[in-house]
Amino acid sequence: MTSLRLAAILGQRFAQRRLSRNITQKSLAHEAGVSLRTLRRLEAGQPASLDTFLRVAITLELTGALLAAVPEYEIRPMELIRLRGKHRQRARARKTQAGKASRPVPKLNLGSFSETQSE
Repeated sequence: MTSLRLAAILGQRFAQRRLSRNITQKSLAHEAGVSLRTLRRLEAGQPASLDTFLRVAITLELTGALLAAVPEYEIRPMELIRLRGKHRQRARARKTQAGKASRPVPKLNLGSFSETQSE
């Protein structure tokens, strides 16, 4: 899914939520503190700022759903022991055997190895 497709879907959902509550675009824009043109662009799936998105979501009472969509990360007890009680502040690249940073290699599911066994 692309960001443009996601923006279009979210815009449609904002419009559906607004209509289900019988709220006009003009009154929602006023309540959210955005211009009517900006709200129309958001509902049409056109690019909008994160601030605009959040203002409209808050006005439509969608904050709970947004917070549920991106849950808080809870550190696992074993990881907390490994980190000696400290919380991770940044990520770093993984090291190769030569000591150079590399990109992580995706894991492959090779199944039953039937192709390699027949050779």
